[in-house]
Amino acid sequence: MTTTDRFRAAVEARDLAALSDLFTDDIRLYSPVKFVPFEGRPMVMGLFGVLLRTFHDFRYVGHFDGTAETSTDGTEAPSVVLVFRATVNGKQIHGIDLLQFDESGLIKEFTVMVRPQSAVHALGEAVLAGLVADGLVPAPADH
Repeated sequence: MTTTDRFRAAVEARDLAALSDLFTDDIRLYSPVKFVPFEGRPMVMGLFGVLLRTFHDFRYVGHFDGTAETSTDGTEAPSVVLVFRATVNGKQIHGIDLLQFDESGLIKEFTVMVRPQSAVHALGEAVLAGLVADGLVPAPADH
């Protein structure tokens, strides 16, 4: 079973523990709701804990294999795009997960893109609330 197969099965089963062994220690996750990436396995695992609670009716609906330049060092890396659909706070989301692998087959970069804009906003609010609730980021200061 490939890393992609294991990743997809873990996400679809909402099995957070099964995800940890699939990421490099220094994984970077690029989110549509945060300008800088989430960095490192502990933070990315915390984020996935929130995401698995936030997405409803999550399902992968497509799979594409290839290569893509990484953001970290600009090298070509084996890559997979998984197309998904889900619901967040009543908003229908259509998106892709771009998984990029290191030489040992672990996921070293992970990029999420979603549409439409209203879904990005709903996702951002839900993820921030989950990250704050789990103590992974401080609560935003009121201005």
